[in-house]
Formats: sequence, structure tokens, C-alpha cells
Amino acid sequence: MPEQPHILVVDDEQRIRTMLRRYLVEEGFRVSEAADGAAMRTVLSREHVDLVLLDLMMPGEDGLTLARYIRQNAETPIIMLTGKSDVIDRVAGLEAGADDYIAKPFHLREVLARIRTVLRRLRSGAANSAPAVDGKTTKDGETIVFQGWHLDTLKRELRQPNGNILALTTGEFDLLLAFARNPNRVLSRDRLMDLVKGRDWAAYDRAIDTQVARLRKKIEQDPSNPRLIKTVRGAGYIFAVVPASK
Repeated sequence: MPEQPHILVVDDEQRIRTMLRRYLVEEGFRVSEAADGAAMRTVLSREHVDLVLLDLMMPGEDGLTLARYIRQNAETPIIMLTGKSDVIDRVAGLEAGADDYIAKPFHLREVLARIRTVLRRLRSGAANSAPAVDGKTTKDGETIVFQGWHLDTLKRELRQPNGNILALTTGEFDLLLAFARNPNRVLSRDRLMDLVKGRDWAAYDRAIDTQVARLRKKIEQDPSNPRLIKTVRGAGYIFAVVPASK
């Protein structure tokens, strides 16, 4: 790996921060710590952070508040650490913009695996200024084209019609991919949960609705009157285009 990924651990418990820092440093990461929101914002303002491990339950500003702050200002990946197993807490984290969550107590190897998975999915080279996708097919992936947009399943990139890369969270990319692979078909919330791999969404509709709303804000000209991702009342959603795979 040419450069050490920078992980920011935000947790009010010193013991947990120290444990995670020591383990992740041994695994080749650069790690910073923050005990609260103020310290987190200081690190984020001074340095590039590749991923934030963020505790849900903290005094003062909790993890949900801090996740919303991060998501309003950047697309930095977030993995939420939560001591609760209640589905509502998990979904609330996803709604706030988290890419994944890990329930405490956790195994350090699980944390490492989740970090690597999220970083691999989001390593899209957002600073890349290369021209638009040329449409060549590779054995490892495909490019799905719809109304000028190019969805690269190998690089996990979404290019706008003007050729620029649009940053998506892991959840947003996976949801768009599910839609793009099932065009002009009504997809219920349960079906969408099944299609979005690697997520323990549980049967909780609001998680899908929130992700759809966030995705519309990024790809629709008028999110209040969507032309791509349409709502089918009482049934779910439909991706109202016919994508072309290249």
C-alpha cells in the first residue's frame, strides 16, 4: 500500500481508543484519536482522514450528531461503533450517514475487516481528472450507462454526464447499483434490502427511504420531482430508465 490510510477513532473511552490505535497501527494504518466532537473537528480540519470509527453513545454530542456533521461537510467513510443491538439504533446510524456499524463488544479482527471493506469500496480516486469512461468491458466489471451517467462497477465510481466523479457513500453506491441492475421494475423495500449486499438492514423501511432520499439529492435534477428513482405508492420504488451495459 503506497500510503498509510489514516483512521480517526472517536470514542470517549480512553481504553477503547488505545486498544484500537495499537491494533490498527500494527496492521499498517496511521491512527488519530479524539475523545469528543471538538477534538474530532480539530483533526478533520487539519488533516486528511480516510475513515472515521465513531462511537454512537458519547456524552455531549453523540455519534449521530457527529456523523451528520461529517456527512454535511465531507464524504469521509464512517463506521459507527455502538454498544446497543437495537435495530433502531443501527438504522439511525445509517440514516445519519454511516457506511457501516459494529456492535460492541467487538473483535478487533472484525473491525479490521470492516475497515478494509469500506476503504476498498470507496477508493474511487475522487481527485482523478481522467476523461469520461470509454465503455470498454473488463472481465472484472462493467460500466452501466444511464442518461449520460456512467456507473463503473469495478472502480465503484459514478461519473456525471460532464465526466466528473460524483462521490457516493457505500450505501448510496450499493443502492444505485441495485436499481441500475433492475431497471423499470418495481422493487419493494424488502427486495431492495435483499439486493444491497453486506448490510444487516433488518426489516426497517425507513433505512431504505432515507438512502433513496439522499441518492435523489445527488443524481436528480429536481429531487422533489424525481425522474430516475420514482416512488410507486404502496409498492416501493422503480428506476425509470433502461441502462446500457458497456
